[in-house]
Amino acid sequence: MTSAEHSDVVVAGAGASGLAAAVALAEAGAKVILLERRPYIGGRAYSYDHPALEETVDSQHVVLGCCTNILDLCQRAGMVDAIRWYDELTFLEPNGRRSLMRSGRLPAPAHQAMSFLRAPMLNMRDKAAIARGMAHFLRGYPTTDDESFAVWLKQTGQTERAIRHFWEPVVVGALNDGFERCSVKYAGKVFHESFLRSSEAGLLGIPAAPLSDFFAPIAQMAERLGVRVKLKTGVERIEQGTDGRWSIFSGGERFTAGSVVLATDFKQTRALLARLPNHTAEAEALSNSFDRFIAAPITTIHLWYDRDVTDLDHAVLLDTRIQWMFGKSRIRRWPAARGSYLELVISASWPELEMGREEILASALRETELFFPAIRHATLMKSGVLKEARATFSVTPGLDRFRPEQTTAWPGVYLAGDWTRTEWPSTMEGAVRSGRLAAGAVVNDPRRFMAKETPASGMMRWLSRAFR
Repeated sequence: MTSAEHSDVVVAGAGASGLAAAVALAEAGAKVILLERRPYIGGRAYSYDHPALEETVDSQHVVLGCCTNILDLCQRAGMVDAIRWYDELTFLEPNGRRSLMRSGRLPAPAHQAMSFLRAPMLNMRDKAAIARGMAHFLRGYPTTDDESFAVWLKQTGQTERAIRHFWEPVVVGALNDGFERCSVKYAGKVFHESFLRSSEAGLLGIPAAPLSDFFAPIAQMAERLGVRVKLKTGVERIEQGTDGRWSIFSGGERFTAGSVVLATDFKQTRALLARLPNHTAEAEALSNSFDRFIAAPITTIHLWYDRDVTDLDHAVLLDTRIQWMFGKSRIRRWPAARGSYLELVISASWPELEMGREEILASALRETELFFPAIRHATLMKSGVLKEARATFSVTPGLDRFRPEQTTAWPGVYLAGDWTRTEWPSTMEGAVRSGRLAAGAVVNDPRRFMAKETPASGMMRWLSRAFR
């Protein structure tokens, strides 16, 4: 065992939550060490060089205009061109028919009303049902998470096509699970923020670089602030000494600090906390709460063609297993001579976990050709399938009471991660919020590092006041 390296705070995990916590604490003047067990940063939002494909691959993540904390962090890191912004969403049917959702001249919440009324993917009965449902989220969304979205759909009389062509692609794509395992609270949050609050809140942002590259400027900013970043350094255990300081062990190395932020997933966090003395009901309740979390998978299919096969940067695909198509070569501004790169996303992909690569690929190719017939005239140069078995956690009804706060029963130990109590689902924004909340807990000022929320605009400013 080498001699201990001392700091004020050790942050375990260099995903979005750990990076956010480390930057905030360093800006507050703390000496911080950031440990990451992988050879790259980003946590679950990562990219890597695929040796067989000789390509950099990741599972695409997106942000919205309402994701104020990750956007603030990016702004602080000087990432002006790191995100491509889009003010419209294309819903594609297998026959190639397009429905566009975009902002117009009407004030919020009616800013997308004209494009919604013109959308051919829905008939007037479907649109009336959706409008009736959306009215429930004008004032916000439920403060409790006890009801499933499946129950809500029945209560509001949604039509089969409205569910299939609107509610399902948005909810499954955003929350990565089916209606029974998504609470109305978080589904309602998605619709309130994306479609009603303001045109700015609903803007879609897609990282313009592979995810580890996307997060690199934030890690570089952390290092400029004095954070010591150590990759390939996984935390094996933590112990508290008689002086109250914490020892963090990784292989033959030991780090000591007054505080520890565990910015790890709920499985690894549980394992680390299980080795600590458990003398309180609070500690026992936290241990039991981990049983309530369900990890949800995402499968992505990566296709490289010799030519451009679509004029769209992204699209929602209807009536198929695939929820999203991202034209990554277009998003990343590849030259035409380089060909095209598509990523297809299957959310809540439990069936695909049991399927072989060739079966998944064959099915995806058949379905994709229905939406993009130009593929028939292109050559598939290479392909890959990426399964993320623990991509997110499911916001199941009633989970909020088990999502832990950033403080713990062990003084000096704090929790970060999108699964903690952030009031957000499993997203990059939720992760950054958790890291900033954990940093606030360390300095005993919980909201100190939090960014302001996106303000409501148009009539929503009046509605927010009226229904407050």
